[in-house]
Amino acid sequence: MGFNCGIVGLPNVGKSTLFNALTSTVQAQAANYPFCTIEPNVGRVAVPDARLEVLQSIDKAQKIVPTQLEFVDIAGLVRGASRGEGLGNQFLANIREVDAIIHVLRCFDDSNIVHVEGSVNPVRDAETVETELMLADLENMEKRIVPIQKKAQAGDKESKSWLEVMTPALEALRNGQPARSATPTDPEQLKYFRQLCLLTGKPVLYVCNVDEASAATGNAYSEQVAQMAQQQGNACVIISAAIEAEVAQLTDNAEQKEFLDTLGLTETGLNRIIKAGYRLLGLETFFTSGPKEAHAWTMRRGITAPQAAGIIHTDFERGFIRAEVVSYNDYVACKGESGARENGKLRQEGKTYIMQDGDVVHFLFNV
Repeated sequence: MGFNCGIVGLPNVGKSTLFNALTSTVQAQAANYPFCTIEPNVGRVAVPDARLEVLQSIDKAQKIVPTQLEFVDIAGLVRGASRGEGLGNQFLANIREVDAIIHVLRCFDDSNIVHVEGSVNPVRDAETVETELMLADLENMEKRIVPIQKKAQAGDKESKSWLEVMTPALEALRNGQPARSATPTDPEQLKYFRQLCLLTGKPVLYVCNVDEASAATGNAYSEQVAQMAQQQGNACVIISAAIEAEVAQLTDNAEQKEFLDTLGLTETGLNRIIKAGYRLLGLETFFTSGPKEAHAWTMRRGITAPQAAGIIHTDFERGFIRAEVVSYNDYVACKGESGARENGKLRQEGKTYIMQDGDVVHFLFNV
């Protein structure tokens, strides 16, 4: 099960520098000119989770297998992208394929780095990108809804279901609001909504790229973004891409910690972005643990035990019998599965059980 976040923004805001640091590679060319990222670069990163080390310690596991998140570095967008300006068409096609948007905003002054709009104004930049995405969605939806309306009027049930989701989304776009403002709460309608693949229907995390001196506290620019994010109901993370690039070069954890301590930081901004991206996608983690490995698995919030079993292997879901479940806290308190069983903390759960974040599970199946 793969989940990915597209890193987007105007040219020269630090997207590729951030991507390089995220993946600890130099796959994306970071250069001081627009469109230095021509093809989307993809990198997978481990999701930091201290619980894995605890499980490894309890079960004397030979290795740890963290869950992962995928990041896609997408070419910079400029004003007029919805009409094909710059690399607009390619940008829109690439972003349509991701699950969530990490929107990098420049929140620092530097006369040596050109700003495509001529001045630093992160709120304006966010609005520029959002407007282009809304215009593209509006054009897309106005074309798609016409044949759906005709089929619905003719009595087609499937088209009526689509119309129930498309109509409020289109209305929001016509009113200058992103499609996500019309995200349905009904699970069945939500499936239809996601299949629309609307650019502004995707969840957004704003990343404020600040100068090194502002990495711990932020600055006036990042404060403006935080206020905007709060009004929209979106999340916001402050990082310094320059610092993250330096940290990525330090392979020793002790050296990383010492470097961060000198800057007044408790953890890397990248870790905060990864965790925030994970939450943004509505993801949670369950574990399998034993002498061979302590393994973290990604799941969507609210899935059932058989569905979770299917993440490990499709045979597990098809032949699901039951799941033996221990909450992470109980697993730690009882020092493993045997202790949990002895203390009555190991539960036998069936097909309707809704998985919880941190569940340590053993699936029983028969194919």
